[in-house]
Parts: sequence; C-alpha cells; structure tokens
Amino acid sequence: MKIIHVKNYEEMSQKAAEYLIEKIRRNPAITLGLATGGTPVGLYDELVKDHQTNQTSYQDVTTFNLDEYMGLSGEDPNSYRYFMNQQLFNRIDIPKANTHVPLGDTKDPQQQCSDYETLLKNHGGIDLQILGIGSNGHIGFNEPGTSFQSETHIVELAPTTREANARFFNSLNEVPTQAITMGIASILRSKEILLLISGENKQDALAKLIHGEVSEDFPASVLRNHPHVTIIADEAAIGTIVV
Repeated sequence: MKIIHVKNYEEMSQKAAEYLIEKIRRNPAITLGLATGGTPVGLYDELVKDHQTNQTSYQDVTTFNLDEYMGLSGEDPNSYRYFMNQQLFNRIDIPKANTHVPLGDTKDPQQQCSDYETLLKNHGGIDLQILGIGSNGHIGFNEPGTSFQSETHIVELAPTTREANARFFNSLNEVPTQAITMGIASILRSKEILLLISGENKQDALAKLIHGEVSEDFPASVLRNHPHVTIIADEAAIGTIVV
C-alpha cells in the first residue's frame, strides 16, 4: 500500500481529484467505482470545479456505486442514488445511463444482488475504486464478519454504522437497517483502489489497517492483499501512527 500524507480534508479532496482526473484523461472510457457518505463529498466538488474550468469530459466514463439503502427509491433524498445525482452526476456531463447504483426499492433483493454483480462483471469490472473506511473497518457496507469471498449481497447494518449515518437523516429511527452492497470479493477485483481517510475519528481504523492482522473481523484489512492500493490520509487521521 502506498500512503500519501496530506494536511487536511481539503488537501485530501484535491489530491484525490487530481488522481482521478489524470486517470480519466489517460483513459476517457474508464470505469470508476464510487462511494458515498461524508468523505468523498469534497472530492466530488473538486471534480465538478475541474469539469467547469477545464472541461474534463465524462461522456465515456462508466460508474458503479458501492451500495444503496434497502427500501429507499432513487428519488428519496436519503438514497445514495439521489446523493450521487446531487453531488456529482447532475453537475458533470456523464450520461445517466452510464451510472449504476443498486436498486434499494427492488421487490426481489436477491435478484438485484445477482443482477448488479453480473452487470459489473459483464462490463469488465472496476478500473479505479474509491473507498472510505468505517470506524469499525467496514468498506462499502461490508460490516465486521463479512466473508472475504462475498459478492454483492444484502447486509444488516451495524449499530455504529447506523449511528454514524444518522446525521444525514432526521433521526436514528429513519436510518434503514439493511443495505445492498458490493461484496469484498467484488471490491478486490478492482484493478486499483484509492482509499480516502480523514479525521481523528478514523485514526484507530487507519492504525488497524496498517498494523493489525488481516481478518474478516476488520474488513478493510483485506486491502493489504490487493496489489494496487493508494491511501490518501490527512494529519488528523494519521496522528502519531507510524506509516
């Protein structure tokens, strides 16, 4: 794993955007794996700024999002499809048909898992996957205990995950208890992974990722088995960790 040390969240977002933009310019038909939550918001803002200023085109880019809340339609303001539309897709020139997010309001969740995994494989997989990390080590919505062999599946969200995401809802009670997520095996098939880590509350997770054991009890630890992972972490996340 390569670790890029930056000063703060803003610099992390800028560095990540520069990384992605360079990849897009080299391969205009790149397939990106995208994440949601607070961590990538700055990255998406930087991509939009670049698109407006430098006209970087996304016409031939394809995206696959990691996950979606079960029970929420894409029109629900708390859904990840809505989030992605607002934060990125509506603000750049990417065709909506090229953007893929699991269907949270599907009537057949298991079939949706199978269909999403098939779509991902048939497209040729992810060239560059953007990830964040949960305080409990989850990547996507793969909570501790998830098999490293898992593909796209339905998960029960851990209490800590629901509490962390409650800030996006009116109350904790509104946070769904389940989600559909790319599995760990799905993520590991990505040719390259870019992991963004910011804030003092992620310091323990980063320390475990770098120095802990590779274990399903800490899902992100599997990234140490991937041949091409770059971490961009700010000072607050790194703290006194030896990297």
